[in-house]
Amino acid sequence: MPQDQRVMLPSSQGGLVRYYDEYKSKLQIKPSHVIILAIVIIALEAFLHTTG
Repeated sequence: MPQDQRVMLPSSQGGLVRYYDEYKSKLQIKPSHVIILAIVIIALEAFLHTTG
């Protein structure tokens, strides 16, 4: 029976990136504010569509 000829490669951190260590934004928005803004824009669009 032939021996196992697998090549052993070193493990890596493929795809693991720390974005918070690289850049810190001066403008920080909470996720709840983004959802509220989206709801306000949708409501404004619906209002303008019905009146105009």
